[in-house]
Amino acid sequence: MAFSDYLEDKLLKHTFANTAFTTPGTVYLALYTAAPSDTGGGTEVSGGSYARISCAFSVSGTDPCTATNSSAAEFATATGSWDEVGWVGVFDASTSGNLLAWAALT
Repeated sequence: MAFSDYLEDKLLKHTFANTAFTTPGTVYLALYTAAPSDTGGGTEVSGGSYARISCAFSVSGTDPCTATNSSAAEFATATGSWDEVGWVGVFDASTSGNLLAWAALT
């Protein structure tokens, strides 16, 4: 999973410039049919019953640590090209908001 430029900026400022960063209370998963990048972009699924879903993660291990969603991520059935979904993004809001991280699905 890659961090977005937005999150990298917040973490660097928090760590090296003592700038406060409030982590989001809830994070949301988004599905993409075209890849996002560290700067955002991509094509998020739309239409039908699609909506981002909230997700909780647990972090374990050290050097490197891993983050794993703590329950199955299940999206509502939607119309459209679900077979084209190839990426997932993690956002700080259920709509709009800031992309925090993204990854290709396997």
